[in-house]
This record gives sequence, C-alpha cells and structure tokens, in this order.
Amino acid sequence: MNRAALRVSLLLPLLLLPALGRADSEQEHGGEETQHSAGKGHSHWSYEDLKHWSTDYPECGGTKQSPINVDTAQAIFSPDLRPIQLSGYSLPANQLLKLKNNGHTVVLELPDSLALAGGYAQQYRAAQLHLHWGSPAGPGSEHTVNGRRFAAEIHVVHYNTKYDSFTEAMVHPDGLAVLGAFLEVGHGENQYYHEILKHLHEIQEVGQETLVPGFNIAGLLPANLKLYFHYNGSLTTPPCYQTVKWTVFNQTMLLSHHQMSVLVSTLKSPEDELLQNNYRPVQTLHGRQVLASFQTTPSVKHTPGSDDSATAVFVSFSEGHSSSFHAGDVLAVLFGVLFAVTALAFLLYIYKHRSQNARLDSPTKSKVIYTAASTPWLHGLPTWTVCLGGSIWPQ
Repeated sequence: MNRAALRVSLLLPLLLLPALGRADSEQEHGGEETQHSAGKGHSHWSYEDLKHWSTDYPECGGTKQSPINVDTAQAIFSPDLRPIQLSGYSLPANQLLKLKNNGHTVVLELPDSLALAGGYAQQYRAAQLHLHWGSPAGPGSEHTVNGRRFAAEIHVVHYNTKYDSFTEAMVHPDGLAVLGAFLEVGHGENQYYHEILKHLHEIQEVGQETLVPGFNIAGLLPANLKLYFHYNGSLTTPPCYQTVKWTVFNQTMLLSHHQMSVLVSTLKSPEDELLQNNYRPVQTLHGRQVLASFQTTPSVKHTPGSDDSATAVFVSFSEGHSSSFHAGDVLAVLFGVLFAVTALAFLLYIYKHRSQNARLDSPTKSKVIYTAASTPWLHGLPTWTVCLGGSIWPQ
C-alpha cells in the first residue's frame, strides 16, 4: 500500500464520524417521538407554540381534532350507547404503578389487565392516564360544555386489543378509546386522587418518576358511567392522530381546594417553570355529530353532591334516564307529598268536626225547649215545642 492510500484509509473514519453522529441523533429523536406518542416520554412541542403544531405534525390540522365544545342542545340522543363497564380497575396495593412527569403532564402507567368490558363494540385495554389543568388564575379542562371550561380534566387512555401495542393501535381509525371526566373544587379531600397527588412532589422535575401503590382506579371516574357524550376525535397532543373514540362523562369529580392547588402548582415544565395551562383550545367540529347516552336539555346545572368525593351533575336530563338523582329519591319525594296532603286533609276534617261539636255544645243553643206564650186569638190551639235542629212539634 502506497503512502496516499494509507492516508486515505486513516482519514476516512474521521470524515464519517459527523455523519454517523447525525444518524444517531435522528434515531434518538425519532425514538423519543414514538415514546411520547405512547405516553411515556416527551418531545420539543409546547403549549406556547400551538399554531405550529400542524406544521410539524400534519394531522394536528385535520378535520376530526380534539378537544371540542359539547353543545348539549345539539347533542343527539342515541339509545344504542350502553353504560361504560370497567374491568380489573381495582388494583392491590402491592402492585406498583409508575408515575412520571413527562414535561407536558403527569402520567400514570396502567397495566393491561384494566379493560373496558362494556360500552364499546370492540375490546379495549388500558395504557395510561394523565391530567390537564389550568392555573390559579383560571380553569384548564380541555373539553368544554356549552362554552364552560372546568378546573381540570382526566383522560384514561385505552387501545384496541386487536393490535399488539398502543404504538401500533394509535395509527388505526379504531385504535384508541379515551374516557374523559371533569374535575372541580369541592369541600373535602378526594381519597382516590390523593393516591396520585401526594406523590407529585417526588416528580417535580421533567423526566422524574416514582412508584405508586395500586388502588381503585375506578374511583378517579364518576360513579355513574351511564351518562356520557360520545364522538370521534383525536389525541389532544402531537402527533394528534385522529383515531380516538371519545367518551366524556356527564358528571364532575370533586377535589378539595388544597388538592387542586397541588395539581396546578407542583410540577415543572422543560423551561423550568411551573407546568400550568397544559390544555389545547377546543377544535372545530367540521360536521361531526356528538352523541349522548341520555336526552339532554340546553340548560347547564351544577349540583354538588353531599359526599365530598361524589360526582355532581352539570347537564340536566329528561325522564326515562337515570342520573345521580335516583328513582328512589323521586319516589321518596312523591310519598312525602302524598303524606303531606293526607295529613292536611285529616287536620281539616278534625277542625271541621270540632267546630260542629262546638256549635252543638253551646249553652245557649243545645237542648232548649220552650212554650209559646198564650194569646187571646191562640186560645184553644195546641202548645208547640221547639226542639234542637229547628223542628217544631205539637204538645
């Protein structure tokens, strides 16, 4: 080998190193994107750069995007929407779950033993749950109802069991099913959300994670899973795949003021600031239909439950459909009204009867018998006696 060839052989590896470095970097970036899409990592998009999402992630500019505003006056009642049924949601304390700050939210990874056993035509198993919130200055739910935004929102993400993984399922039209519920401030501590919130101080920095003992995950969702809205939409974060069948419950979960404060003021963002207002604005429906499992009316109501961890109805309903105001409560009210009417009628009867007896027992009226005075022109006629009741009898 001559000197020129030797020099080339020595320099060639040095020339290739930058290219190899760029290839490795692109591979890592691609892996990070895939990992984030599966809910286990984070990428470089941010909520401050919403207008550029569709540039980097084309599906974010699609016509089936989420979240949306639910207009209850336009929701279509569908009797085919059956109650959501959960399977395997109660986990033992010895089953540890990973809780992580991924830079955009707090993510709790769920075992695939959790599944949707009813309410969907196909079978879906759980992958993870996460939260969206606002700040002390304002609410931060993603979906809104009749234009109203709630304090926060929970999403429990599931993927179709016909696919081998979440990553594979999320690109297919029937790939994902997400359960959404609104969070509001109540009076007492919510014991189920406490199982998550008490660990947030352990994962303040981006990328930090901790282990959480298993608990009843179903407690994070409303007790009444019969009342909900349903529509076809997308992931609410990049890559915004339009493959989600959304279920948004008609009830809110109540957290204490302290718990809500912990949620919105504990985690940090990649910019080392408080992670707040991590919600996407509502997207245009573009002709999509929003279905309801119950007959809605346009009015919006908020009726906190007596139990501080209980749910609260925020949309009224028409007859024939269950809500947190159960049929037993209706019957109790009806029986109460009937009892009141019966008691009133009885009291009126007693009053009337006593009034009549009082008149009969009067010393000036009862048992008065008198004889008419004799007059010359009545001489020889019989004497008359007036008896009780006004009758006149001859003597």
